Amino acid sequence: MPTEETLVLVKPDGVARGLTGAILARIEAKGYTIVDLRLIHPDRKHLAQHYAEHEGKPFYEPLIDFMLSGPVVAVRLSGERVIEGFRSLAGKTDPTVSAPGTIRGDYGRDWGTSVQQNLVHGSDSPESAAREIGIWFD
Repeated sequence: MPTEETLVLVKPDGVARGLTGAILARIEAKGYTIVDLRLIHPDRKHLAQHYAEHEGKPFYEPLIDFMLSGPVVAVRLSGERVIEGFRSLAGKTDPTVSAPGTIRGDYGRDWGTSVQQNLVHGSDSPESAAREIGIWFD
């Protein structure tokens, strides 16, 4: 199977809680390769480009505000089935129901009805990965 690439973001809550190293260690332990890594303080324009498909949805503005709240670590990963594999490693979007052994299951917090503060983002398809990598690693 050919190697593919994906984008992973350690969101502001993960960076603020000092979990970047633990998250990267899990990624490397899984056997994926970190191709590039950047600490970024994204602006609204950058985030609007990344989350364009969600514009107009009720969670859009709170998500943008949260992502503006601190630095983000952008990680470009490669590996066989890395998109699917990282999303499995990350766990379900809602940390409360995410399985133990996943990033969100082990480190996530219950923030009530908001699931934006769930530590990480991972691309959901090869098309999204290509688009997102282009946004964060231009």
